[in-house]
Amino acid sequence: MLGFVYVETSSDSLSTLDLSFCYGGLEVIYPELDIDRCLVIPKEGNLREKLSIEWRDPQIFYPGANMNKTYVLVMVDPDAPSRSNPKAAYWRHWLVTDIQGESLKNGEVHGTTLTDYHPPTPSPMTGFHRYQFMVFEQPSDVMVSLTDEEKSSRASWNLQVFVTRFNFGSPVAALQYLTQHYKD
Repeated sequence: MLGFVYVETSSDSLSTLDLSFCYGGLEVIYPELDIDRCLVIPKEGNLREKLSIEWRDPQIFYPGANMNKTYVLVMVDPDAPSRSNPKAAYWRHWLVTDIQGESLKNGEVHGTTLTDYHPPTPSPMTGFHRYQFMVFEQPSDVMVSLTDEEKSSRASWNLQVFVTRFNFGSPVAALQYLTQHYKD
């Protein structure tokens, strides 16, 4: 399969709550998949398998980024190990701080990586998982870091405590997609 896949979504594919998560014009681009709205990753074209096994960290475009500001990118799975039993939520898949606005406008994530990118890998038979990308404005006088406890595990990360600790406020942009194990 060559080129990008543009996936249409409707309110029939996602709940109203899932659809309402996305705002701010954030765009996540993998080699054959351009995601610019909340959606369910289709099984066709082996996209779920490629997302989990082949593709590395995506490009992140945030056209609303201010050139004079710095941002934090967070990617989490709030449904670990499953949406019905999220006892390991939030699973931290990616965390990058100190990203210049110009980088995000150009689809680049150049900053300080606190957690390396880990692709979506939902376990078999655990249903759909939400993979959420959030961009926060980073206060100019704040050096963002993880505690030793947070560094020790990606699982059960308290995102709200992290956001509050550094006074990020609400995300300026957010996007999510849903996928499940590629063999399901």
